[in-house]
Amino acid sequence: MKNSFLLLIVLIMTSCGSMNVEYDYDAQANFDVFKTYNYIAEMQSGLNQLDLNRLMKATDSILQSRGYTLSKNPGLLIDVSSDQYEQASRNTLGIGVGSGGGNVGVGVGGGIPLGGRELHQTITINLVDAQKDALIWQAVSDSNIKLNTDPQQRQAYFKKLMEKVFKKFPPKK
Repeated sequence: MKNSFLLLIVLIMTSCGSMNVEYDYDAQANFDVFKTYNYIAEMQSGLNQLDLNRLMKATDSILQSRGYTLSKNPGLLIDVSSDQYEQASRNTLGIGVGSGGGNVGVGVGGGIPLGGRELHQTITINLVDAQKDALIWQAVSDSNIKLNTDPQQRQAYFKKLMEKVFKKFPPKK
């Protein structure tokens, strides 16, 4: 019984990091013509410089593994924007005490927060056709990250996030 309770706690703690991604793209765009990319020069990402560098490193790794090249004269421009706020973990462990007899019942319950505080992030990745200056693909991710993570954990988070973001890029015809 004790091991079952510990297993339950471990499962609750590890299931807290969901990432949701929504996609949209221009169905008329020919994604086969794009082989080069770069980032918009004056990007206002809303991320601190360390996290933006982590995100860009993960993006570079994914795109370059698919044959895209970072270029000073790119076909695609990448723009990153984010919105974030701090929140208490929504995961709780419920405890209840009850008593009853006959037709009368009394109960008391409460929740113990698990996992500490989290940073809720919405990150939008826009891919712009550099020649036409037109948005052709967009991914919006919605996820949480623990506030007290070390640099390696943050690097792993952005790698996993960008893998999910670019999972459906380029779009299939």
